[in-house]
Amino acid sequence: MIVQLVEDLGEVLVDNLAERFDASRETIRRDLNELDGAGRIRKFHGGARKASSRGDGGLVEGPFDTRMETLAGEKAAIGRCAADLFDEGAVIFIDTGSTTIAFARALARRRALTVITNSPEIARLLSRPEGQHRVYLVGGEIAAEGRETLGALAIEQLGRFKARHAVLTIGGMTTGEIMDFDLRETELARAMVARAEEVTVLADHSKLGRAAVFEVAALTDIDRLVTDRLPTAEMQAALRAAGVDLIVAPDG
Repeated sequence: MIVQLVEDLGEVLVDNLAERFDASRETIRRDLNELDGAGRIRKFHGGARKASSRGDGGLVEGPFDTRMETLAGEKAAIGRCAADLFDEGAVIFIDTGSTTIAFARALARRRALTVITNSPEIARLLSRPEGQHRVYLVGGEIAAEGRETLGALAIEQLGRFKARHAVLTIGGMTTGEIMDFDLRETELARAMVARAEEVTVLADHSKLGRAAVFEVAALTDIDRLVTDRLPTAEMQAALRAAGVDLIVAPDG
């Protein structure tokens, strides 16, 4: 019935659905998470829209499983390149995303790192005994489709840590800022930026020059960008002006 309403109306709100079906907002949110994960709708903060909607200028993000398969080779190359940037003993925040999961796979081969993450998958990859890593998984509400913990509890726990590095995946990068599609993911990324000394962004070429919905940080707050392809001349100029080191991962 929710899917049919979204098809008929184009967009629905959690509060309206809760009233219509005499259900709690928490129940509606769980239903929307499940439907979004199945690709039948697109969830946004406070509601949902048609999966095929383009009325927002394309400012939506696909299901997590789809993103894991998209440009997988490029993301793996970015992950391997980025992993070489961190020395033994580094303390790193890592947020949740398909590219940071690729990064964690490569990082697992290094030794004696301290990692703080909101991704159960990243925590699993890095908690193998042979790596001798110290891994902290922050708690909070589980966002099933994103495979991550989010919300006030996660941010509160992040506030107990300081890290030399934050490694972030993003929804988009313009010539002025890095951006994301989900408000709660944005809030958590902002908390990591605030508690880190250096920020490294991992983004395949499809994210560069692409706007999202929420600003995570200004380009001047970023120290390094690791990508798979040279961006446009305009983006390269913006990165230079902001003092961002541009690193292009080797193919394969």
